[in-house]
Amino acid sequence: MPDRVGLYLQDTYSLQESIKIVHYAETRGFFAVWQAENRLIRDAIVPISAYAATTTHIKLGSGVINNWTRNAALIASTFLTLDDLAPDRLMLGIGAWYDPLAYQVGVLRNKPLMARRETVQAVRALLQGQRVNFEGEFVKLREVALGHRTPRTMPIYIGATGPRMMAVAGEIADGVLLNHLVSPLYNEGAVSQLEIGANKAGRSVYDIDRPQIVVCSVDRDNPARAMDRARRMVTHYLRHQPEIMRASGVRQELIDEIAQVLPPSATEYQLEDAMRLVPDSVVQMVTASGTATEARAKVREYIAAGATYPIIYPLGDVNYTIDVFANGYA
Repeated sequence: MPDRVGLYLQDTYSLQESIKIVHYAETRGFFAVWQAENRLIRDAIVPISAYAATTTHIKLGSGVINNWTRNAALIASTFLTLDDLAPDRLMLGIGAWYDPLAYQVGVLRNKPLMARRETVQAVRALLQGQRVNFEGEFVKLREVALGHRTPRTMPIYIGATGPRMMAVAGEIADGVLLNHLVSPLYNEGAVSQLEIGANKAGRSVYDIDRPQIVVCSVDRDNPARAMDRARRMVTHYLRHQPEIMRASGVRQELIDEIAQVLPPSATEYQLEDAMRLVPDSVVQMVTASGTATEARAKVREYIAAGATYPIIYPLGDVNYTIDVFANGYA
């Protein structure tokens, strides 16, 4: 059993509600909260700041900000400021962005591996208090130093899904943020890629923290209702993120069938019709859903397949879900 449990928050709750949720998670022994940055719905930095100001010891991670809309110097300065607010509690997660949104705002995400590598290298040097000269293809720093030159020790995580980015994370990052709605089988391939990158840098895959976001839908009284909450999300991903579903071993026939019946801008009725095509076995393959016992067992599968600790992405009653996984969910 892992001795750490994290919480993943997106934009489901108001910021005021999220602050209360994080405080409750801290009182129940959660190790960390990771805040998503959802397209143009919710920025990650403001919520993290609010959590930093209203908690005392829970770790705080960005899950994730992207390296396209913030340059390396701004990322370093922002997280240095957050570290002033919550010393030694910050975890910097950097990941991909989304198309077509990136294209719509004028960002062309070419050579993502190189861009992520340059950003991580430059941000780390700045946080270590160095005066940095960096002439990369994406990052260009000329005699740049943070005004506060005290070195900071802050782990940098890469949000990775594909095998090549996973190998880069193994080479240059302190940790990797493993994606949600993937199966434990996916983890085995991901860890293999991490090991390739780690070996290239002369270290072990065990030197790399590997927390994993796990969608969790539990219901105190009605496990079928919990399954349907998760089924809704899985159906959406089958339509809009099919590459993630393929990586987990979901059969192509189901992905194609969902694409045929579910338009990109679906109505509620169309989504409910498409959900009927998604069997329980697929929902259970990529989420921890049903009863509390079933959810805990599924999380153990992710840990056995290589994750270092779960980051619980709650659907439904968030406080009950926190209670299910509180204090290491022994």
